[in-house]
Amino acid sequence: MSDRPNALTYADAGVDIDAGNAMVERIRPAIRSTRRPGADGEIGGFGGAFDLRAAGFADPVLIAANDGVGTKLKIAIEAGIHDTVGVDLVAMCVNDIVVQGAEPLFFLDYYATGKLDPGHGAAIVGGIARGCVEAGCALIGGETAEMPGMYSGGDYDLAGFAVGAAERGTLLPQGVAEGDVVLGLASSGVHSNGFSLVRRIVAQTGLPWNAPAPFSPEQTLAQALLTPTRIYVKPVLAAIRATGAIHALANIPGGGFPENIPRVLQNAPGAATDLVRLDPPQVFGWLARQGGVATAEMLRTFNCGVGMVAVVARDGADAVHAALEAGGETVLELGEIVPRDSEAGGYCGGVFP
Repeated sequence: MSDRPNALTYADAGVDIDAGNAMVERIRPAIRSTRRPGADGEIGGFGGAFDLRAAGFADPVLIAANDGVGTKLKIAIEAGIHDTVGVDLVAMCVNDIVVQGAEPLFFLDYYATGKLDPGHGAAIVGGIARGCVEAGCALIGGETAEMPGMYSGGDYDLAGFAVGAAERGTLLPQGVAEGDVVLGLASSGVHSNGFSLVRRIVAQTGLPWNAPAPFSPEQTLAQALLTPTRIYVKPVLAAIRATGAIHALANIPGGGFPENIPRVLQNAPGAATDLVRLDPPQVFGWLARQGGVATAEMLRTFNCGVGMVAVVARDGADAVHAALEAGGETVLELGEIVPRDSEAGGYCGGVFP
C-alpha cells in the first residue's frame, strides 16, 4: 500500500503512535510506584483490575467520583510547568470520596492533547502517580488521546476517575446534631477552583507568569498559583478510624462555604461559623484586592484557606483535632451546629483586608 501515490499515514494526519508508545514506557516506573493491596501497579491490559478482598474489605459499598483540573491547566500550559497538575487531578477526585468516609482504592486518567510531547505527558502522569501515592490509591489505567484539530498544538485537558470503598453502614454523613463542632482543615492555596477568575485578575495586573509572585516572592507567579490541591485522605481516614467522632465532612471546592457545608448537614438546621478566625494564605487577599472581589464572592468562589470542613461530636472534638494534627493537618475551630430557631446560622466576620 505504501507504493500508492500520495499515500498517507496516521502520522501525516498528526497522530504519532511512536510518541505514544514512548510515553507509555516512560511512565511505567511512576505507575508501579502506586502499587497497593488489591492492585499490582501494572498497565497494558484492556482494563484495570482491583481485588477488593485483597484490600481487606468484607461487605463494601463502592463510591466513585470524577473531576478535572479546570482552567488552572491554562497556566500550566502557558508557563510550561506540567508536573503538578496531575496531583490536582487526583486530589479533586479522592477528596470527594474521603468526605463520605470511604477509602480511595484506584484511579484512572484521561489525557487529551493536540500534539503529544512524551516529556510533557510523562511529567503529567508522574504528577498523577504522586497524587495516587499520597492518597494511597493505585493508578490502574488511563487513556492518552492525540487529537489534532480538536486541541491546538500543545494544549491539553485532563479528566480523572476514582473509586473507593467503605464497609456497609459506615458511610458519612451520619449523626450530625446540634452542638457538634465545625473544624476547618487548612488548604494549600487556591486548589483547583475559580481559575477563570484568577486568570482574569492576573490579566488585569499585566504580570507575566515568570514574574515573582507579589504574595510569595520566592516563587514565580505561575509556580505559586500552581501549588497542588491538598490531598486530605490519609489524615482524615486515620482520624475517622481512631476517634469515631467525625459525623460529616465537606470538601470546599467550587461554591465555597455557602454551598458545600449545607450538603452534609442532614437534618441539622445549620452551622454558625465565625470567619474572623480564618487566616487565609496571602494569595487570597491579593486576589481580592487586585480584582476588587467582595468577600461574599470570594467565599462562594474559593476555599479562602480552608480546603475541608469536619463536623464532629463535641465530646470528641479534642481527639479529632489531635489526630488530624498528628497527620500533618493545620486545624481551626470555625463554629458549631446551631438549633433550628437560632439566629446565629451562616457566616459572619470579615476575612480580607
